[in-house]
Amino acid sequence: MTLYSEFLKNTDRPIHKMAHYFVAYERHFGRLVNRPCVFLEIGAGNGGSSQMWKRWLGPVARIVTIDINPICKQFEDEQVAVRIGDQSDPVFLQSLLDEFGLFDAVLDDGSHQMEHVTKSFNYLYPRIAHNGVYMVEDMHTAYWHEWGGGVRDGKSFIEYFKMLIDELNAYHIRNNELPPTNFTNSTYAMTAYDSILVFEKAAFQNRHTFMFGDPDKRVNY
Repeated sequence: MTLYSEFLKNTDRPIHKMAHYFVAYERHFGRLVNRPCVFLEIGAGNGGSSQMWKRWLGPVARIVTIDINPICKQFEDEQVAVRIGDQSDPVFLQSLLDEFGLFDAVLDDGSHQMEHVTKSFNYLYPRIAHNGVYMVEDMHTAYWHEWGGGVRDGKSFIEYFKMLIDELNAYHIRNNELPPTNFTNSTYAMTAYDSILVFEKAAFQNRHTFMFGDPDKRVNY
């Protein structure tokens, strides 16, 4: 069953999602279905989305949801853990890592305030699983001033994403103008959708080796 069909048949707690988000969800989170994983959802909403993730990811997935609203604690069950705290607070975020270990996937559907989104990403992304996925949705808010953003505003997380593209490609930048960083060495891909940004990590060898179909003709640089 696809995640989108699971969403459409929902009759329990409300779930608010744009229809095209499900393409990104299934593409980037699909490999976690029916496998042991720890999935962090930032923003509990009305509690419906955590139930959707639970049903789709399967019985061996651990869903962790965080929110600043204490009432969201009622959404907790045997498979969904709810913790109350500020997504931009590094002490709170570290407490989640201490309790649940490395997250295989993070979905930021929290405050959508640019400051909060950036602080959450900067703390959590280096600390998720070595092959983890970090997704930020509702990034149309990055263009709205009331959310701390604006078109080409330096505080916008979309502008930050654009800058990180250079870090992703730092090994190709000459004259040491932009030295490789931990982000460079741990990130495999960055993907932008309408209102969604995705970061994929991977630890792999021979990243900067050209292959010509013959193992004896490798070219490193």
